Amino acid sequence: MRRELLFLIITLLLLAADVYAFQAVKTSLRDSSENVKRISYIIYWSFTFITIATILSNFAFSVREWPHTLRAIVFSVIALAMLGKMFIIVFLLIDDVQRFFRWIYSLVFPPSDGGPTNLSRAKFLSQTGLVVATAPLIAGLWGILKGAHDYTIHRVKITLPNLPDAFNGLKIVQLSDIHAGSFPSGDPLKKAIAMINAEKPDLIFFTGDLVNNIAEEVEPYVAMFSQMNAKLGKYSVFGNHDYGDYVPWNSQKEKQDNIERLKTAHTDMGWKLLWDEHTYLEKDGQRIAIIGVQNCSGTKSFHTYGDLDVAYKGCEAPVKLLLSHDPTYWDAKIRDYEDIDITFAGHTHGAQFGIELGKLRWSPAQYIYKQWAGLYQKGTQYIYVNRGLGYLGFPGRIGILPEITVMELVKG
Repeated sequence: MRRELLFLIITLLLLAADVYAFQAVKTSLRDSSENVKRISYIIYWSFTFITIATILSNFAFSVREWPHTLRAIVFSVIALAMLGKMFIIVFLLIDDVQRFFRWIYSLVFPPSDGGPTNLSRAKFLSQTGLVVATAPLIAGLWGILKGAHDYTIHRVKITLPNLPDAFNGLKIVQLSDIHAGSFPSGDPLKKAIAMINAEKPDLIFFTGDLVNNIAEEVEPYVAMFSQMNAKLGKYSVFGNHDYGDYVPWNSQKEKQDNIERLKTAHTDMGWKLLWDEHTYLEKDGQRIAIIGVQNCSGTKSFHTYGDLDVAYKGCEAPVKLLLSHDPTYWDAKIRDYEDIDITFAGHTHGAQFGIELGKLRWSPAQYIYKQWAGLYQKGTQYIYVNRGLGYLGFPGRIGILPEITVMELVKG
């Protein structure tokens, strides 16, 4: 009964918003031909009823059988259209408030002639609202069709005074947040892998969220991901989505079996999964350390599974590189280990939305995370937050493009 009542309330709210927003369409088309009006009205109300039918299907669970990407695209388009209608409503409200005060004024000071300017003003506001309303939809569709797979290489050079000579010029490719279950096919990923291999990296680091929820999502891509090449090895850690916390399981054993299945996928791809542990790279009698910790968070919003104390214990090397998915853990814990030189993180996606033009950087992510994208430094310690290769929820990216990080370490 609660579901039916919720659906009824949502439907009534949508219809009320659409009826109000429709006034802008009518006003804007006042001088158009009857055929143009008829076609425009049919398109407008058809989308409304398609939206309601889709929401009804979701309540009836049938939509859950759709492929993940299709479902994400459909609901994203619906959400963007609804956002556009909210803009229309704002402009209509402005016009209605003006009308109300003009009506009050006319009661006190009756106009000497008619008010054709009122109609022109209403038409202007309606047309402006319609133009503004299309912006989210156009930007969203562009983000889905182009931005989602517009892979961008970010190059970073970090100078480390303690870097052994044997590792001077070490090239590291970092990937994060692939979210394999969101991809409609492997074609976009082939492009990303080709770009990675063209860099001829010494190391590849993957910093978590290989899947959205379950191991099955990545299994079709295991052979493809195994084609990534790195001279000195490929290392990975789990992110918050890799534990299957966001889907119901019949038992704890079923959930644990899924985790083991995902671990196997890492192994089959040739990735060394670091499970609260460290390892060494040795070259010409010199070495550096790579530490990997399970997902740890500096907030209560996400589970902490890892134990940095365990991963770090006994680690001795002049340079220590840490893979840790959630950047909030850097301030909360990692910086206490002053000899961890660089932390590689992901998690934020840069909110998949924002602006990056030269030094101008803005994203909603910055209001949630102190370190949300790119390189940050405090003292002698660094953290690099990868913007993610995939996407989650909204199946696209606007302004914050999918990232392949290429980092070079040089001796200072």
